[in-house]
Amino acid sequence: MTSPPARIEGLYRYPVKGLSPQPLPRTTLFPGRTIAADRLYAIENGPTGFDPAAPSYFPKNRFLMLMKNERLAALRTDYDEASHTLSIVSQGREAARGDLRTREGRLAIEAFFRRYIPDELSGPPKVLSGEAPTGVPHSFSDVAKKVVSIINLASVAAVEAAAGQPVDPLRFRGNIHVSGWPAWHEFDLLGRELSIGTARLKVVKRIVRCAATNVDPATGIRDLTIPTTLQRNFNHADCGIYAEVTTGGDIAIGDAVGAIVSA
Repeated sequence: MTSPPARIEGLYRYPVKGLSPQPLPRTTLFPGRTIAADRLYAIENGPTGFDPAAPSYFPKNRFLMLMKNERLAALRTDYDEASHTLSIVSQGREAARGDLRTREGRLAIEAFFRRYIPDELSGPPKVLSGEAPTGVPHSFSDVAKKVVSIINLASVAAVEAAAGQPVDPLRFRGNIHVSGWPAWHEFDLLGRELSIGTARLKVVKRIVRCAATNVDPATGIRDLTIPTTLQRNFNHADCGIYAEVTTGGDIAIGDAVGAIVSA
């Protein structure tokens, strides 16, 4: 099976679950891992029992996240991978900064969220880390598997037409934005492998969308009903696909999303 010519239009990671994306010009993928530092951290919303020595999957409602905490989208964050420093900009000025590997840095970030959304907290906010001194880092993803999420921009355009309003692809919080495929072509790729740059990924799952996509990523306003729009117009609530990295390699904006072969 082959696929129409396609290319990467955007690369993103989300170093802290629920906070703003970090665009990347290029990255290196490793087998069985997410994009480096994607969802490496999360803000615990009340005690979860998370054990950093034996990290495991928890549902997203145990953390600060857009489905319930839309004001997060109004923040602009930046993460420095070398220093593990997170900076948070609110209303045009830096409101917090901290090295997430240090107690002092985590306390600074936690104190900000206690001030920012006190009425939405189920307990003390706590920065959780997926860093693993040995082995594969944990990712606070919405799914238990280590995956990369791929968004077909033509499918987003179809949602936009159905909604009758602009739909920013960043609503879907994907890692790789792809152009060149027809709308919904990505669903035909389940069980197949994609070659992207020098890497290869196996498509494993459609992404079911929740109310997080209703939030405008630029303003933090809940202004659309994306899952309802999908269901009413396309008889499903899915947009995007998850893929597992099977062969590591470098990928970059502009790279071809190449031939699909049987898994």
